Amino acid sequence: MTEQTRPLDVVILAAGQGTRMKSSLPKVLHPVAGRPMVAWAVKTARDLGARNVVVVTGHGAEQVEAALGEADVIFARQAQQLGTGHAFIQGLDALSDHQADVLVLYGDTPLLRADTLTALLSDHRARGGAFTVLTGEVPDATGYGRIIRDAQGNVERIVEQKDATPQERDVREFNSGVYLMDARARELSARITNDNASGEYYLTDLLGLYRAEGAEVHAFKLTDPSEVMGANDRTGLAEAEGIIRARLTQEHMRAGVTIHLPETVYIEDTVQLGRDVTLEPGVILRGQTRVAEGATIGAYSVITDSTLHEGVTVKPHSVLEGAEVGAGSDVGPFARLRPGTVLAGGVHIGNFVETKNARLAQGVKAGHLAYLGDVEIGEETNVGAGTIVANFDGVNKHRSTVGAGVFIGSNSTLIAPRVVGDAAFIAAGSAVHEDVPEGAMAVARGKQRTLEGWSKRYWGGLRGKVQEKLPWLAGWLDRQG
Repeated sequence: MTEQTRPLDVVILAAGQGTRMKSSLPKVLHPVAGRPMVAWAVKTARDLGARNVVVVTGHGAEQVEAALGEADVIFARQAQQLGTGHAFIQGLDALSDHQADVLVLYGDTPLLRADTLTALLSDHRARGGAFTVLTGEVPDATGYGRIIRDAQGNVERIVEQKDATPQERDVREFNSGVYLMDARARELSARITNDNASGEYYLTDLLGLYRAEGAEVHAFKLTDPSEVMGANDRTGLAEAEGIIRARLTQEHMRAGVTIHLPETVYIEDTVQLGRDVTLEPGVILRGQTRVAEGATIGAYSVITDSTLHEGVTVKPHSVLEGAEVGAGSDVGPFARLRPGTVLAGGVHIGNFVETKNARLAQGVKAGHLAYLGDVEIGEETNVGAGTIVANFDGVNKHRSTVGAGVFIGSNSTLIAPRVVGDAAFIAAGSAVHEDVPEGAMAVARGKQRTLEGWSKRYWGGLRGKVQEKLPWLAGWLDRQG
């Protein structure tokens, strides 16, 4: 096979404990923009077209493997933490075919772009290289291993900070820890020893082993060194999140999305946005959310795993989860659409309306202060303010059906399971506990009694207290004679 057709395998080192996170959650599972850090590395490997992706686990292995259970990766356990070289060998041992280039990535560096690694791979193969190290250059490389070159500019070795001479510490080119190597990786990694002060097997030793074979060793320099920034503690995590958030908002804006105050908006990378979508400040979009062309999402709304069709308006401070909103519908402000909500086109959901497992047909209007749970509502029905579908009897949920063209008066309660026929009327304040036939009117409320002169008789007997506490009422009593 040729250089360009040789397959690529990726080994992701994700066995470290990450004590600086000060967390019971394994370091590589801390999320950045909606994905665990290690899942970013897996995604990048897949975007590169890797044949096999091996994730080396150690600390919290069961949790890490469960989190990546559907990611189509191979797991290798590093039972003892004996260094990066030892972890890499565990990863190689999980592969049955070793006739491939091997790329080493890390589970705690979520910022590395697939485009950068594609360029690294192309450069490696174009040069016919055997071992290529990804490097960067910063004004102060304190804490990093340094890239030491010979007089001709060739990569000679990597020296760790603690082992570097004062002159070597002035070197600004650093080792990212990302390596691309040819199929000799398995044979040469077996020669790594732990003959050092730490008693660990260092992956950096591979560079020297390749050079000892007379193999071509090169460096590929990053244009943006922040790509290999690791998140070692919560501040690093927040910094990584900020960088990815900025990348995502810029990508969406370049694709035709208007984002007011992009630094305030949170969009996970699984979200899809159409052209001419508008996002106001403070919007949060999560999971498998899909927003079609021309939709507007108001300030401080939170939308998770929901689909918004063309021209939808979500007004400020609304919360949608697992909902579908039809074209031209509007929601909010301060509305909540819970899982199982499906709105057809032209539906109006107003302020402080909550829906759950509800299907609302074309043109339904629920303007204020309503709860619509486990219900199907027909076209052009009007739901009055304060309407409640009482779907839970304390043990079981029950479903109701409301027909088309129904008028439900304010402060009505439908006690499920109920069927309300087309064109029916429900009088305001009714507690509906029987089905309502098509075209009928239901009045289900207590009879009003009016007692004339009650206020004068009652409050007049308490005139002293009224005068002291409620002078306006005392004045009214005086006017009554």
